[in-house]
Amino acid sequence: MSIKSSLLAAAAAVALAMPAFAADIEVQDPYARVSSMMSSSGAAFMIIRNHGDTDDHLVSATSDVAEKVELHTHDEDANGVMRMIHIEEGLALPADGEIEMVRGGNHVMFLGLNRELAQGDMVTVTLQFEKAGAITVEVPVDMERKPAHGHAGHGHGQMKKAD
Repeated sequence: MSIKSSLLAAAAAVALAMPAFAADIEVQDPYARVSSMMSSSGAAFMIIRNHGDTDDHLVSATSDVAEKVELHTHDEDANGVMRMIHIEEGLALPADGEIEMVRGGNHVMFLGLNRELAQGDMVTVTLQFEKAGAITVEVPVDMERKPAHGHAGHGHGQMKKAD
């Protein structure tokens, strides 16, 4: 590996280790994955914190990696079967609170992937908030992450306020 490549890799690692802020909203530890390499869908997980004193609302998410992007959660039906459902109304983000997007819970769902997602790829996701507006997050693909891995202390994605 050349010195230039090494320096670029080191800079990227440092950038991913930094918490990402926009206004009072912080996105921590984002990662994306697919269930299998041939899957036509995937998901992104993260912790979204509101450090402000005003409630906000995550309205939607978009990404150019999929034909459709939705906010989803899991729900148990009357027969005890877990199923994914679209959260059309979005997710409340209380003042000084957080939204946990985790496997088996709330998450950003990518439907109709238009490219394969492989370990180490980056996915651009724009989160649309009612008050904070659009916040763009660079989400690394991590196919090795175990479901029980917590979010705190696992590195952070890059985030910027969308224009």
